[in-house]
Amino acid sequence: MSPDHKDLTDLTDHKDLTDLTDHTDHTDHTSKIVGTVWGLLILNTLGSAGAKTIVPLPRSLIQMVTMGALVAAFTLALAVNLRLRIRASAFGFLLTLLLVPSVISSADLESGFGALFRCARLALFIGTLWLLSRWWDGGLTFVRHHIRMYFVVLGSVAAGAIISPGAAMPELYGGRLVGALWPLTPPQIGQYAAVIIGLSVLLVLGRRTDRTSAAVVIVPALVLLALTHTRTATLGLLIGLALAIASLVLTSAAARRFFAWAVLCATVAAVGFGSALQAWFLRGQSQENFTSLTGRAKVWHALLAAPRSTSEYLFGAGLGDKSFGGLPIDNSWLAVYHEQGMTGVALVAAIIIVLGGVALLQPPSLSRACAIFLISYCAIASYTEAGLGDASPYLLHLAVAASLLAAPAAATPLATPEVPGRRIPQGARRTEVT
Repeated sequence: MSPDHKDLTDLTDHKDLTDLTDHTDHTDHTSKIVGTVWGLLILNTLGSAGAKTIVPLPRSLIQMVTMGALVAAFTLALAVNLRLRIRASAFGFLLTLLLVPSVISSADLESGFGALFRCARLALFIGTLWLLSRWWDGGLTFVRHHIRMYFVVLGSVAAGAIISPGAAMPELYGGRLVGALWPLTPPQIGQYAAVIIGLSVLLVLGRRTDRTSAAVVIVPALVLLALTHTRTATLGLLIGLALAIASLVLTSAAARRFFAWAVLCATVAAVGFGSALQAWFLRGQSQENFTSLTGRAKVWHALLAAPRSTSEYLFGAGLGDKSFGGLPIDNSWLAVYHEQGMTGVALVAAIIIVLGGVALLQPPSLSRACAIFLISYCAIASYTEAGLGDASPYLLHLAVAASLLAAPAAATPLATPEVPGRRIPQGARRTEVT
């Protein structure tokens, strides 16, 4: 080979290696930005109302931070997806349709200018999800983002409990754990803990993480869940995990072993700790208070009995703070009915049904199991928690489920550079022949 030709070949090889390295660095950088966007969306949905914090935080400041997070999330998502490449998604389409009754009912300003502001927030929230849909490929990327970000949130809750136990478990909430650094209510903390526990257990069963790493997440989250005394989150975790693991039983020996051990442990706990579990579940409430779901049923009855015009029945009264008569509704279906009417209820039901149907039709896999867990959890929690019709953690859970159920993107093969053939000197040819 001539020296000039050798230099050219080496230069080509070095250029190919450099291009591959640059592509890998760009991919890692993009992944970090996508993770940051997801974290900002989670920050936006933390809310601005809750327990009193150690350092008093004005509600206006909290709202500025949460809304600023949403604007930053949309800006970053747009910056990383300037060509507006999106994945077709029934979830995104139905969620976009949900804006129609929201805007129609909010336009008459019956609920004030705040309703239009909430519509703009919902539109920005949905737009950010559309921009992120480019990376919805059926993988576990967003599951990992979900676990990491909510683990950070729970870390702030644990830090607040260590710094000021009195502020973290106030008498106002019956001694239940609240956010002492950021205003978070017990149901919120219970929801975040239950979701990352369930997802972490499934990752271990699918051998996508080691047991030590999972224990670092699961054990503290279980402690925080127990301290919140949140029944809805606990039931959602248990039922959601049961359904998700059942979807893996036929194809995973680890899932079968876990299911057998879980049944055994549940039986022992029910026999040996039945009274303690019952006391934890009742939270010291009277039978009347328990049967009325801590007073929720009274609000539900009053909401359903209230007179409504045809427009309000179809499109609702406009996006609000999920309350009726000054009391929280605490039911996603009734909250949607109140604010977005029967049209909104039909669309939210379609979202759950479509996601659930797609999950059931797919072959068994870890991604499918995680999606089933998230869909099941949201469906169960919707009975005593509001949020399915507005920007909320529940919509983020369902968005993760949609990303898990998306078809993998078609891989683009890397172009292999043509390597010029080597010329063998005449003398070398004679030697080889000889």
